[in-house]
Amino acid sequence: MTTQIRNEVLLEGVALETPSLSHENHSTRFYRFPLQVPRLSGQVDTLPVLLPEPQLAQVTEGADVRVQGQLRSFNNRSGVGSRLVLTVYAQHLSPGLDEPCNQILLSGTLCKPPVFRRTPLGRSICDLMLAVPRKYGRADYLPVIAWGQLAVRAGRLQVGDPLALEGRVQSRTYHKVTDLGTEERVAYEVSMMHLLDPEQTEIPAL
Repeated sequence: MTTQIRNEVLLEGVALETPSLSHENHSTRFYRFPLQVPRLSGQVDTLPVLLPEPQLAQVTEGADVRVQGQLRSFNNRSGVGSRLVLTVYAQHLSPGLDEPCNQILLSGTLCKPPVFRRTPLGRSICDLMLAVPRKYGRADYLPVIAWGQLAVRAGRLQVGDPLALEGRVQSRTYHKVTDLGTEERVAYEVSMMHLLDPEQTEIPAL
């Protein structure tokens, strides 16, 4: 069985800030900025975008920007313990089309047992962790959340099973109790909209 590996993100929204320097790698500087993308419900997702310096001139505060790229993860060990940090890596930037968009296609392998539960109102929900290989032996570890019947189906999966999906990248605010008190933090995850066939050779392009 050959699983099609896919990690493709398409976003369009408003840059809330002028990009600021994030880090330098292999003599290339990378910059970060928050992109605000509205949902149909009226809520908004504020997503971190990373871009290489050659694309810097295309982003200014308040600009409508279209981003094509990948969802990347790394472990931030600068604090106490380790924490998974997600970022949208921009491979291509262009002026927005005044058509807000938030789509992601992912395929990879389930790397942790699914966590299935029900909300107090009885709605099914399932948390998953998907490993999506990159080149050179690395992989991105991406948290995925499914609801309803998708959650029921996802809850039957086992570690090592292939998984392909279409969804959106979302931000979620939560409160973390620490030694210094309660802190408001933001988590990023993929909200699954559709399960796809991981064996198919063609996944619909974004």
